Amino acid sequence: MKKTIAMLLALVMVFALCACGQQAAPAAAPAADAAPAADAAPAADAAPAAEAAPADNAKVFNLYAWNEEFIGFLKAYYAVEKDGNWYLPDGVTKINFVITPSDNNAYQDKLDTTLLNQASAADNDKVDLFLAEADYIQKYADSDFTQDVTALGVTDFSNAYKYTVQAASDANGVVKGVSFQCCPSALIYRRSIAKDVLGTDDPAEVQAKLDTWEKFEAVAAEAKAKGYYMTASFAETYRPFSNNCSSPWVNENNELQFDPMIEAWIAQTEKFVENGYTLADSGIWDQPKNDQMFADGKTMCFFGPAWYFNFCMGNAQDPEKGCPGDWAICEGPAAHFWGGTWMMAPVGTDNPEAVAEIMNLFLNDADVCTKLVTEQNQFPNNIAVNAKFAQDETYGNAFLGGQNDIAVFSAMTDNIKWENHTIYDQACNEGLQNKLQEYFQGLVDKDTALNNFYLDINEKYPDVITP
Repeated sequence: MKKTIAMLLALVMVFALCACGQQAAPAAAPAADAAPAADAAPAADAAPAAEAAPADNAKVFNLYAWNEEFIGFLKAYYAVEKDGNWYLPDGVTKINFVITPSDNNAYQDKLDTTLLNQASAADNDKVDLFLAEADYIQKYADSDFTQDVTALGVTDFSNAYKYTVQAASDANGVVKGVSFQCCPSALIYRRSIAKDVLGTDDPAEVQAKLDTWEKFEAVAAEAKAKGYYMTASFAETYRPFSNNCSSPWVNENNELQFDPMIEAWIAQTEKFVENGYTLADSGIWDQPKNDQMFADGKTMCFFGPAWYFNFCMGNAQDPEKGCPGDWAICEGPAAHFWGGTWMMAPVGTDNPEAVAEIMNLFLNDADVCTKLVTEQNQFPNNIAVNAKFAQDETYGNAFLGGQNDIAVFSAMTDNIKWENHTIYDQACNEGLQNKLQEYFQGLVDKDTALNNFYLDINEKYPDVITP
């Protein structure tokens, strides 16, 4: 199953030449649900940064990202500003932020092409650090274009959550990157609706009533009877199911396969759509779902990590039309995670000391990790720091009615699984949801939707055998 990025990049270059610049990325589909915190951060719509060499020919540190979320953290806790530019703490090495939005796989396309030319590039043009998401991190971790971070001096993972280290490791266990955040995903519910449907908004009591899928479906019927939706998107529950698969999307014989958990999600979604428990015409990022976050919304449950309610639930936080404080979280029917951002170490960087310094800072510096909680509302990848907040009875999140979200997330982390991940994950997870949306909307029948999914996978990965 192991694929090197060299092979994938070679395909990218061939298709790019043949298609005159059309999209030819190795693992890409328009994101159905795979947007991390960064994709919805306040500065996400900023124009891509120019790749300009410094006027004085000073040394350059090139950081590749899809938006400015992590860059904002870097500016706040590490970089030095001078005359409108940003530098490493030495005050001499200019940081060049190369931002390419992830839409239509543009970020990966640009990064892949640049990495392919890394060895022959001038020092000031080399990639020094790049970011990767959970859905495609395996592609970079299992490649020859990334290097062992322990060789750079990042050796202490004692406070990192296990799955974040596994995700950034290659097939031989070599760690190629570091995540600054941990992303356990919770069931986020409206307190007022929960009181009406369940008779309580207490997180422990709500969890007891929603801790299995059977209970979740039964409550969905009760919510419908009172005029509410259980979820606001047909894809809302996809991650809790897909994160608990026991087999990969593509088996050892290169055959596409459906794990029982994927089949269970499809069956549940069919029931939710047919019974009106969810919005069939709304994808995970679509406006009808987002509108349900306003105070006049009729949806009880959403799913997401800390980055989701902090950066993607702006309607719920709107001081006039929203309902801040009328929310709470619990684990829900299944432990899972969603997203995450990893800092990857490319082979060939001419600033290895700075790469290690940044990784260690956001992984092990207690002061910085504490500020990620208090100033950025993050759930950092530091067990000790999170434990401190989990035990702090004075800490609470105002959006969640004062609930200690760090305590809830900390209790969920041991149940997160990182298994059976491959380079095919992004295309399969996003492609399935995209194609089935037409079925759930009644535009095509189920067989047609699935056949469209197979055709999509065959186009991206001709070697994969589909049903």
